Amino acid sequence: MKSLIEEWKYAAGSKFLLMIFIGPLIAALFFGLMFSKNQISQSPVVVIDEDHSAYSRQLISKMNASPYMKVTNVFASRMDPEALLANEQAVAVIMLPNQLELHKLLGKTSNIGILMDNTMPSGLMGIRTAIQEIVTTENMTLGMTRLGQSGMDAEAARGLLSPLSLQQRMLFNPTTSYVGFMVLGFVNIIVLMITTSAAGSIAPRLRKEGKLFANGVSPIQLWVRSIPYAVLSTFSLILSYGLLKQVGNMRFEADLYLFIIPLLVYSFALSLMGILIGYTAKDASKLGSRTSLIVYPSFLATGIQLTPLAFPMFFQVTAWALPMNWLNRLIRGMAFRHGSLTAYSLEIGALLVIIGVASLLIGLLMLREARKTIAPADQLADAGVLSVSI
Repeated sequence: MKSLIEEWKYAAGSKFLLMIFIGPLIAALFFGLMFSKNQISQSPVVVIDEDHSAYSRQLISKMNASPYMKVTNVFASRMDPEALLANEQAVAVIMLPNQLELHKLLGKTSNIGILMDNTMPSGLMGIRTAIQEIVTTENMTLGMTRLGQSGMDAEAARGLLSPLSLQQRMLFNPTTSYVGFMVLGFVNIIVLMITTSAAGSIAPRLRKEGKLFANGVSPIQLWVRSIPYAVLSTFSLILSYGLLKQVGNMRFEADLYLFIIPLLVYSFALSLMGILIGYTAKDASKLGSRTSLIVYPSFLATGIQLTPLAFPMFFQVTAWALPMNWLNRLIRGMAFRHGSLTAYSLEIGALLVIIGVASLLIGLLMLREARKTIAPADQLADAGVLSVSI
């Protein structure tokens, strides 16, 4: 209890209290507003119209009416696509071939070309889908018109041209909002960095002050010292998620009184992992390189930028040792899909395993150091008593 009170006083008077709330909240506000637009629309495209017909102008109007693209310029003759895509004035070049309208009237096939700048794939979001929809609609319209002219009724023509129809619905993140994965990942990473650095400095600080074994060699004294950092990190995450929901329209469907349970478990696992990696450091200045062992893998392999399914199985398995891997799964499951707490016992159990393993390793490190530190001191004391008696 004494260790817990001491650590609460230290945490309350240190920079950690300010950083754990200000840092994530600033990130949530800044990135939440930056990506509040949710998705890229009206991507600039240019059109090369070699046909110069009423039908080609009709197609250009349909392209420009799409919510995914904006036709910024139309050229009458073929040009070098690299010149048109230079300076990022456009992300795609659409080429309408010569005799497009004539081929339409004769029932012949025409090839529409689309050349896209894939140096920034996110800028192409929706363009291919929009072009495909326009082409499919035109094919259906032209086909039904010709079949209707031959005497077939509209319903039979539709069944002949399109016997199957596809209906799709995007669940949980229908607008592909960056707030739900990229921005959320930035906030989680900031909390991870601050928490692991603060918790990792506990043992070096106590060792420097000569208080590491002041309350005995039991690892419980270090375990309870992680409580202030875990609790404060939990409330910081809650406030940050609430801010993202307000300014970035992030989906959050879980009941707060239930979601705080896995958040607390995660924060304890994170704090103990910080204590573990920082235990043998000589001073707090050496912690930066050690925390990167958690920060970089957490950023790359836990589903912030890219789904873990895109990685080889080896990297998916190694990510199991990272607390953020399970936090991201809990967020996607409970907050986004509104899953129940009992449905994610695997994720909570994995965090508890991390807590247990980290506690065990911290205990072993403390016992080893205690034997090296306390035993020589006892031997010196015994030697002093023996010399006095002689």
